[in-house]
Amino acid sequence: MTFPHFPAKHAEDALVRPARFLEFLRSIGKYPTIEVPEAVILCYQASLLEHVREHHPGTSGDGYLAGLLLPDDAGGRVGVYGGFGIGAPIAALRLEDLIAFGVRRVVSIGTAGSLQDDLAVGDLVVCERAIRDEGTSHHYLPPARHAHASVPLTIRLRAALDGAGREHRVGTTWTIDAPYRETIAEVRRYQAEGVATVEMEAAALFAVATCREIDLAAAFSISDSLAGLEWNPRFGSPETRDGLEALYRAALDALRS
Repeated sequence: MTFPHFPAKHAEDALVRPARFLEFLRSIGKYPTIEVPEAVILCYQASLLEHVREHHPGTSGDGYLAGLLLPDDAGGRVGVYGGFGIGAPIAALRLEDLIAFGVRRVVSIGTAGSLQDDLAVGDLVVCERAIRDEGTSHHYLPPARHAHASVPLTIRLRAALDGAGREHRVGTTWTIDAPYRETIAEVRRYQAEGVATVEMEAAALFAVATCREIDLAAAFSISDSLAGLEWNPRFGSPETRDGLEALYRAALDALRS
């Protein structure tokens, strides 16, 4: 049995298209009046959204894009979008919508679990590729083990971190839809391969971006560890929050350049 069950479906025309959904939003009065910029930062953690609203105030979106903020210090050129949940399906859906609104450059900022002993809570990882162990990416791209980040935007994101004096690692992530099914056998295997992190969105986002021909980069602040074959959660720690805020500033610089 292959997955998806319909072979080569990524090459077929879709019945429902994002542009048609935008037409539907207009028909029910939910189409946003805010001008959507070409560059957007995706974020998932409430603490980061609160930080942005407090320290980078701006214009809030309306209608369907009520979760979009245009920070004043970005001059209307970069938006911040969050509050829509976590996981590959919803992140991919929201990315599709943003692309339909005209977004062409995206940086995804989130947390991730460490698979390596030398990656501590709060450390920063810039993701260059993702193991496709979720379902969404397989509906967008031909079968392959990895989905890949945009090289030019990833280079700009790393340059922004370097310019801010923030150390970071570049590595591969393992994207999985089922966090309660991250098995010891899998962790051992990916550790041996040098995979840096595990999280829930990157592979799907890279796949959508590749399919729709936009630039997308992703980076993580380490929030928990599986490296010792036991789960050590540190969600909400000062180190994790500091890492997210550093990634936000770097993403803003990368997208404004």
